[in-house]
Amino acid sequence: MARRKDQDGRRAQLGEAAAHALLSRGLEGVRLRDVAEAAGVTPAAVLYYYDDLDALMYETFQQAIERFCRDREEAAERHEDARERLRTCIASGVADGPDDRLPRLLFEYWPRTLRDPKAAALDSALSERQVAVYQAVLVLGAAQGHFTLTDPPRLVAANLLAMEDGYQMDVLSGRRTHAEVVQALYAYARATTGCALDG
Repeated sequence: MARRKDQDGRRAQLGEAAAHALLSRGLEGVRLRDVAEAAGVTPAAVLYYYDDLDALMYETFQQAIERFCRDREEAAERHEDARERLRTCIASGVADGPDDRLPRLLFEYWPRTLRDPKAAALDSALSERQVAVYQAVLVLGAAQGHFTLTDPPRLVAANLLAMEDGYQMDVLSGRRTHAEVVQALYAYARATTGCALDG
């Protein structure tokens, strides 16, 4: 049991080091040596736990997805009122700024999804999970009498996510603020639900 804990601890340490290297150098610039140095181990020690650097980066992306989705789901579920859930979903999905670590990790890894089917499958799972959160909130809001949807809930949910993702790069690059993007998403939500979230 102690050995398993040690291995889990080492993998967590390597994941943290991989995230640090990815944020510092970008996906194409990351080398095995960078991860090893950040973790305070040798490259051979990294390869004891992972077949190669790609396997480690894949697991790092997978864990970032899980944290991002879980945080959003838990934040939404704290509210009974669908209007509060929708406000929370929107706010929690938009990066706080250029240094918001978790969204940045996801976007740093994203180009890999264009060429790597395993990475693309993870990215699809990320999208589906987020659409499902939005969709559930929209259905709840309609049932509570707060929302009058102009389109099917899944379509509205997918559009909210697409807008969020599109604006995310503006926030991460410093071209827009978190507050500006939240207001833009509120405007779309108002147009499609009939409910003013900023009122």
